This record gives sequence, structure tokens and C-alpha cells, in this order.
Amino acid sequence: MAVTITENASKELKRFRESNAGLGPLLRIGIVSGGCSGFSYDFGFVEEMNEETDTVSEQHGIKVVVDKKSDLLMDGTTVDYYESLEKRGFTFDNPNAVKSCGCGSSFSA
Repeated sequence: MAVTITENASKELKRFRESNAGLGPLLRIGIVSGGCSGFSYDFGFVEEMNEETDTVSEQHGIKVVVDKKSDLLMDGTTVDYYESLEKRGFTFDNPNAVKSCGCGSSFSA
């Protein structure tokens, strides 16, 4: 699997899903064109996956779905959850990113 979810990130994802009724059982992680560096990370809970174009794995009780295009650009990426007094949120450590923006939500490969 190209993308790894840390235990800390999975705890926050489970908490979020439990507090928001109606979210799907699968966490789709991918990239979309856009952002200040070329690509942006995109993720959210979905109901279904495409068995022809998606790969699925279960990590810390979260079923993670990644499409083939995103899989290529996110190979080796780790998703973590960071929390401090100044900020909190999900972080993406992508070894394929040659440049990323200051906010860390977009990159170029």
C-alpha cells in the first residue's frame, strides 16, 4: 500500500467519523490537480470503492482506499495527525514531493 495511516491519525479519524453521522465506512485518500504547488491532497469518508481502479487496505481499524493515479504520486506517504497549542490537523509526509507550499496541503512531484 502506498499510503500509511499512523495510529494517531486513525484515532482522530475514528473520533471524527463517530461524531459525524452518515459518513461512509471507507477513507478515500488521493490527490487532485490544483493548489499553489500543482497537486492537493484530498481525503474523506466514502460509501463505495471502484474495484478496478482502487486499492484498499485496513490500517488501525480504518479501511483506506487509494485510486491508481494517486497511488503513483503518493507511494510511501505517511498521514499523521498533529496537535499543539498553535494548530492541529492532518499532515502528509510524501517522499515524492519535490516542492510543497507553506501550508503543506499542496505539492509538486
